[in-house]
Amino acid sequence: MKDSLREQWFSNIRGDMLAGIVVALALIPEAIAFSIIAGVDPMVGLYASFCIAVIIAFVGGRPGMISAATGAMALLMVPLVKEHGVEYLLAATILTGVIQMIFGVLKVAKVMRFIPRAVMIGFVNALAILIFMAQVPHFIGISTMTYVFVAITLLIVYVVPRFFKAIPAPLIAIVVLTVVAININADLRTVGDLGAIQRSLPSFFLPNVPLNFETLRIIFPYSLALAIVGLLESLLTATIVDDMTGTESEKNREARGQGIANVITGFFGGMAGCAMIGQSVINIKSGGRGRLSTLVAGIFLMFLIIVLGDLVVQIPMPVLVGIMIMVSIGTFDWSSFTYIKKAPKADAFVMLATVFIVVATHDLSVGVIAGVILSALFFVAKVSKIKVTQQTKPARIVYSVKGPLFFASVDHFIASFDYEIQNEKILIDFGSTQIWDDSGVGAIDKVMIRLMANQNHVEISGLNPESKKLIDRLAIHNDPTAKMPIH
Repeated sequence: MKDSLREQWFSNIRGDMLAGIVVALALIPEAIAFSIIAGVDPMVGLYASFCIAVIIAFVGGRPGMISAATGAMALLMVPLVKEHGVEYLLAATILTGVIQMIFGVLKVAKVMRFIPRAVMIGFVNALAILIFMAQVPHFIGISTMTYVFVAITLLIVYVVPRFFKAIPAPLIAIVVLTVVAININADLRTVGDLGAIQRSLPSFFLPNVPLNFETLRIIFPYSLALAIVGLLESLLTATIVDDMTGTESEKNREARGQGIANVITGFFGGMAGCAMIGQSVINIKSGGRGRLSTLVAGIFLMFLIIVLGDLVVQIPMPVLVGIMIMVSIGTFDWSSFTYIKKAPKADAFVMLATVFIVVATHDLSVGVIAGVILSALFFVAKVSKIKVTQQTKPARIVYSVKGPLFFASVDHFIASFDYEIQNEKILIDFGSTQIWDDSGVGAIDKVMIRLMANQNHVEISGLNPESKKLIDRLAIHNDPTAKMPIH
């Protein structure tokens, strides 16, 4: 236990602290922007990012992953804030955390194994595209100097690490170019242009809402949606960070940790949040690996607001845009183009569909759920092929069934028999099949009843124990009111 704590907290102190500082600087404009999207004061997003990052550093299941206020969650909050105000949002944030903790206790992370690789690739690529698209309004059509600063930032973050790695390149870019912009009085948009920053710590208070069923009726649908989207994005991001670092994470602990963080955040005036793929990638690429990097990101974020607030508002947006463009380039899975050519057509289609749906809706959960459903449909279509062959032998007619018999294959199964046969002995051999559900049992009943209606003697054989148990429990011959027994 001590070794685990030491490894997660103190095995990479210098790298974690420097990476956390970079992440904190990148968090400020993101938190302000997401607050504006949700329709709340910028401090709601900043307080959320501070609280969630600090708390998740201790209770999360994925060291080195950054959680804070996010765009996906902010989009879901818009109607609630517009119709009922920020107090109901804070109450919904607390309930969101409670629901996530329940999901964590129920070990909901197990559902991650049902997300196919094609959907994961689509999810990652869609995130990369969304990260890039979010930067476009901050540098397209602004000024020539904006393009210059974005280009210089990209030059620094890609070239400097080849010669100097002691300090993360994004941090060098932020500090150097901020100093340059201030000294030359460059015509650039700054962090301060996004919204006003109050130099004060968050304080504990209870959301000012009635504690009754009507309040629960209002906030529950939003809280449930926030809980699901938050966990989905957090667990998928954890998987991505697992792959980037070559380490494993505790997904159920992460689910519980996200819940704890959101509950506490709601009591300190913050909006609900979850893991952030962009900031997590920045953290990893800047050398962050342990819980200390997440803690430093949260603490330094508040330090920047309270102590260095006057300087923070002067950070040029083009510099942060350049860093986020680097993140989008690094996040995108460039092997996807080869994957489209080599993967089965169904998998390639699922990957592309996931990307298009996420980008079109700006809703990660919709795209991922659609991708999983498409994958399931393609899988069902692939495995629902059943073959029934007929052999005429001296004493009887034998039908041999091959393939799984379930709801998707019953129509072909039923259509494979000759119902004109009369006064024959018929054997249906299920030695090469598996009966999976009630639809399969119903199909067998239907076939036997139709064959027996022509005075045929019908028997079945070759059932494995599971299939026999299902038939014994559900077949029509167990129904005392049935007029046609099955032999």
